[in-house]
Amino acid sequence: MNDAISRQPVSGSVPRRAIALDALRGFAILTMVLSGLQPSLLPAWMCHAQEPPPSGIDNPYLPGITWVDLVFPFFLFALGAAIPLALRRRIERGMTRWQAASAVLKRGFLLAFFAIFQQHCNPYSLSGSPTAINWAVGLAAFALMFAIWARLPDRWSAAAHWAVRAAGWAGAFALLAVLHYPDKDHPGFWLGRSNIILLVLANAAVAGSLIWLFTQNNVLLRLAVLLLGFGIHLSRYQPGWVYDLTEWSPAGWLVQWRFCKYLFIVIPGTIAGDMIEAWLRRPEGDGNGAWRRPRLWAAALVLLAFVPVNLIGLQPPSTAGLRLVFEAGPHARMVAGTVIANLVLCAIGALLLRNPAGATERFLSRLFLWGCYWLALGFLLEPYQGGIKKTWATMSYYFVTSGLAIFTIMGFTILADMLGRARWLRLLAGNGQNPMIAYVGAGNFVLPILGLTGLIPVLDQLTGSGPWLGELRAVVYTLLVALMVCVFTRMKIFWRT
Repeated sequence: MNDAISRQPVSGSVPRRAIALDALRGFAILTMVLSGLQPSLLPAWMCHAQEPPPSGIDNPYLPGITWVDLVFPFFLFALGAAIPLALRRRIERGMTRWQAASAVLKRGFLLAFFAIFQQHCNPYSLSGSPTAINWAVGLAAFALMFAIWARLPDRWSAAAHWAVRAAGWAGAFALLAVLHYPDKDHPGFWLGRSNIILLVLANAAVAGSLIWLFTQNNVLLRLAVLLLGFGIHLSRYQPGWVYDLTEWSPAGWLVQWRFCKYLFIVIPGTIAGDMIEAWLRRPEGDGNGAWRRPRLWAAALVLLAFVPVNLIGLQPPSTAGLRLVFEAGPHARMVAGTVIANLVLCAIGALLLRNPAGATERFLSRLFLWGCYWLALGFLLEPYQGGIKKTWATMSYYFVTSGLAIFTIMGFTILADMLGRARWLRLLAGNGQNPMIAYVGAGNFVLPILGLTGLIPVLDQLTGSGPWLGELRAVVYTLLVALMVCVFTRMKIFWRT
């Protein structure tokens, strides 16, 4: 497996991009936005598996996953895969390992501040029914985020860079100082008021990057770290020193060790990232190889079929069948049938990806083995902890979703890089290159604009109160966000921590 990460210089002056990785990240961020805008009373397969309708109350005893449960792990996997691409480049430019570690910690701090600032300036944090002032605060915060995180043009002077950043930070602190909230215990600024998803990403990005920095040339050592994490996971739910250690934090608002459980997705992502980084360095002329187009189309369809097959097989029973779940446990679902379906798909995939010739074909063949490995490990662990669940996340959940993320990247790679259908992924990739703007685009730009112009009540009236019309409204809002982000991406305006 280590031969998959040998590197060669990239030919040409323009560095290649992993369009498939951008598309996976874009898919994750846009479905994350969509899931946050969805109305209630949708069918169970449109909700988190452990929060079924009609109550939406969390039920950690209900096994299964839905498409909503793939959103976050897919983003985490993309985060892990991007780590080698970003840090290897810095190291080759002369940055030492310790300088890189310092940069990682700085990035973690900026992400944590992003989590705090975004939550404080979300119009719905300020009021359950935002007013014009609340919408205006959201837009002001969006502008300040540009000043703090936008990549400023290189042609600007150092003084101009400093002035924009200083204005952004000063404005952000001033806004945090004057805002008030309906929370009686914490009516003003509070470090504990942060976006939990962004805070998890900050912790996972720092821990995953540091692990990669000190295991960058040794995949087996990285897997050993993963195994140590599994030992901690087994012990932290029992009384003892491991539990005490994982519950302690020097600053709970910033660092929470329980978030490190998501390294079970990030570390597999870094292994895939090593392989992607090596593939991007392929010399000119070492292209796609000998696989013919019908074979490539078949391979893409098989790889992308893994996600719907597993979602259908692992979906939770309906609320009406809840009693059956408690009586029959995981056997109430189609776990055995899903295992058989996965074996068939893996066998077909192995046949279609055999005898690789060019660099891209060799990359896909090797990455396919890792996808099969993580998926198999996830299903072997499926009976453990009462079946696959996102809440509370089970070991099966981490590894099954890692395998599905790999197959999705592979399917996107065939479409974009081998079949010449990159334009099909343009919307996803454009958002994947600018995930920070996409994440806040709905709450801090699209909805405030619609709210200030009086269009929200109009759209609500046009779409009515039915769940599916509400879902259509959520899709429209998400598309507006996606198009807005693509405009920024085409203008080369990016947010970076």
